[in-house]
Amino acid sequence: MNSPLRIALIGAGNMGQQHYRHLQSLTEATLCAVADPGPQASALAAEWAVAHFADHGQMLEQTRPDAVIVANPNNQHVSTALDCLAAGVPVLLEKPVGVSLEEARSLVAAVKSSGVPVLVGHHRRHNPLIVRAHELVKGGALGRLTLVTALFQLRKPDSYFDIPWRREVGAGMLLTNLIHDLDLLRHLCGEVRSVQAVTDSSIRGFANADSAAVLLQFEDGALGTLTGSDAVAAPWSWELDSGENPAYPRQADQPCYLLAGTAGALSIPQLKRWHYAADQVDAGWHEPLLAVEESCSADEALRLQLQHFVRVARGEVEPLVSAADATRTLALVEAIQQAATSGRACTPELIEE
Repeated sequence: MNSPLRIALIGAGNMGQQHYRHLQSLTEATLCAVADPGPQASALAAEWAVAHFADHGQMLEQTRPDAVIVANPNNQHVSTALDCLAAGVPVLLEKPVGVSLEEARSLVAAVKSSGVPVLVGHHRRHNPLIVRAHELVKGGALGRLTLVTALFQLRKPDSYFDIPWRREVGAGMLLTNLIHDLDLLRHLCGEVRSVQAVTDSSIRGFANADSAAVLLQFEDGALGTLTGSDAVAAPWSWELDSGENPAYPRQADQPCYLLAGTAGALSIPQLKRWHYAADQVDAGWHEPLLAVEESCSADEALRLQLQHFVRVARGEVEPLVSAADATRTLALVEAIQQAATSGRACTPELIEE
């Protein structure tokens, strides 16, 4: 039997603390060190009974962990991951994979040249809700996917922005939140051929947009919309609807994704599938739709992601979300930013493994 994988944590903020909580539930992994220059990190490391380092390079050299979780600010993701790869240490890298395509491409190249695996933390793909939705869509339960509606509409309190980097370029709703939704749309609906977008930052006046409306055309012909704002009093978002994170009050009856195809439709996270009766020939709007509540297992996405990462770090499986895959989502984000700036339809850059 394998001994527990010794995992170090770089970044002891909100996400780092969530990872630690889920690490505690695993027998196959254990926390061995924390690297974070912030004032709270030393106290957390003492509470967790592990070594603390202000510098992650020193931690890599002295602790020599089996694997690392990188959960520091977005603009440090790639440089930190590159240091870990240079030390030969597998990485679970929080999303976004980077803040620019140029730096993300450098990480993809480093993964390829080093052979050291990187799993990017688009953790929603591990959620049993999404696993079941993916099975339904790819299995043809909806027929030919035709229309997709995605919603991220909620209000972040002003105190959320007391942390300076959240107000600066390299953060913002698009890179911090909508990137999750865009990654799931790619996962469920396929690659995006072109995008059009309008963004606005007039509510808060920060360097990043607080509202966005996006049109998407998928490679297989489906059309989609993604409307988002973190400055509205509304209940439509994965955070508020899915129940994935208990920190948010759940609006269980509200959908955040609606997928419609020629044979049926699906609301997420409810997993309610709509379809006509099999014996109805040429069914249409005069016949009632039947509704089926699809079931899925109950488990936490972050815990499942950590279990998957242990297997990735041990070389047993390939990452569900590789650096190249995550960079394709970042390329979609950049295409949206370009479309919003130019007023023209834009195509995401091609990213190869």
